[in-house]
Amino acid sequence: MDTPWTHTTVLLSEAVDALLGGVDAAGAAPVVVDATFGRGGHSRLILSRLPADARLIAFDKDTDALIAAATITDPRFSIRHQGFSHLGELPGASVAGVLLDLGISSPQVDNPARGFSFRSEGPLDMRMDTTRGQSVAEWLANAEADKITEVIRDYGEERFAGPIAKAIVARRQARGPISTTTELARIVAEAVKTREPGKDPATRTFQAFRIFINAELEELQQTLAASLKVLQPGGRLVVISFHSLEDRIVKQFLASHSREVFDRRAPFAAPQVMQFKVLARVKPGAAEVVANPRSRSAIMRVAERIGSATPEQHA
Repeated sequence: MDTPWTHTTVLLSEAVDALLGGVDAAGAAPVVVDATFGRGGHSRLILSRLPADARLIAFDKDTDALIAAATITDPRFSIRHQGFSHLGELPGASVAGVLLDLGISSPQVDNPARGFSFRSEGPLDMRMDTTRGQSVAEWLANAEADKITEVIRDYGEERFAGPIAKAIVARRQARGPISTTTELARIVAEAVKTREPGKDPATRTFQAFRIFINAELEELQQTLAASLKVLQPGGRLVVISFHSLEDRIVKQFLASHSREVFDRRAPFAAPQVMQFKVLARVKPGAAEVVANPRSRSAIMRVAERIGSATPEQHA
């Protein structure tokens, strides 16, 4: 499907270089996972560098991503129409590398029909997978002000969450459900009295609703936990995040699993063993930020699975 919306993959070579370090240690027939296929930028480069006996398994919720994936004819490649939280369904200790490129892709933002952007008129949808689940418009049609406030505050880190939620409910009660992106953006702009220079008042609210409606943070936590099961010793976990909520989860997960932890309530018990070795924290260089301004907030964290496979991993 040809569209005017293109995607420039962030930290492309850096991510693939880091990921394939796990393949080098994997031995024969390695399996690599691109858990966020998007438009296939990472997958295509990975395939160009994988050995002939390797396999690349991709995941994506977005049906447009499946269309893009259909253009890849390499027999080593397969894609699943699933969110990346299904990573844990793969066999234990079977994977040499897992790549997560979090957030939203440029084609999703730039296509008004997807409802992710406050800059263009479109249906207030924001679902990554448009074949299932509730749209933002459907949720807002009945959500209580307290819940709307909580979502905007917790997922958007928006200090005007309360006034925005009250304005949304008042507008709904006066004129019926909010159905378009521009309607919502106007309501937010009227409720937000001050804003950082250069930032649209609706930015944080749109981010919050997108994260909430797609359960993005919960799915990320499930997937990080699953990586412990599926990664074999020496396998790499590579995660690219684009805002503080995501990166904080990744950073805390790696920190908690990259050191021995003693239970002070049971001083003679064996400590929790280290399960990851943190290898790198990478940000885009100046040239990439100039060429692709959307990359400026990206942070890539790289870790290596350590230890030996356990019976639980193979279960």
